[in-house]
Amino acid sequence: MALSVGSEAPDFTLRQKTSDGFASHTLSDSFGHRPTVLLFFPFAFTSVCMSEMCSVRDSFHDFEALDAQVLGISVDSPFTLEEMARKEQIPFPLLSDFNREVAPRYGVLYDELLGLKGVAKRSAFVVGTDGRIAYAWSSDDPKNIPDFQELRRALSGGSPTP
Repeated sequence: MALSVGSEAPDFTLRQKTSDGFASHTLSDSFGHRPTVLLFFPFAFTSVCMSEMCSVRDSFHDFEALDAQVLGISVDSPFTLEEMARKEQIPFPLLSDFNREVAPRYGVLYDELLGLKGVAKRSAFVVGTDGRIAYAWSSDDPKNIPDFQELRRALSGGSPTP
């Protein structure tokens, strides 16, 4: 079961591969400074995942205007995520949870999806500057995507619609 609103967000450090090499991103580095959007997604280069990440790319200015850090997280390799970010011009880090350490801590790892074990569920969290989850959404159906209007409302301090 996914973590719920009000829960303390488990801290993590994940890696991103870029043309400049590897970079580490630690969630708690943003605590006290800015909210963070965590977007877990199942597979790079699949139609729904591409649609989701490109939708965020196309409205990235909305997240910047809310001073939010956006992090995409998948169990894909950092090399695959680098290629996806490059090809689709994704302006935010795509982080590799290849060792499947973070998704289980957030309660968003499928036991099995399409015969594959250990795949991240499509999920979205807003982690406030206090390190607590201000918005939580997860779907057992990988074809569902988050309601980004609700997510942005949570970032702006409004309450998501029940």
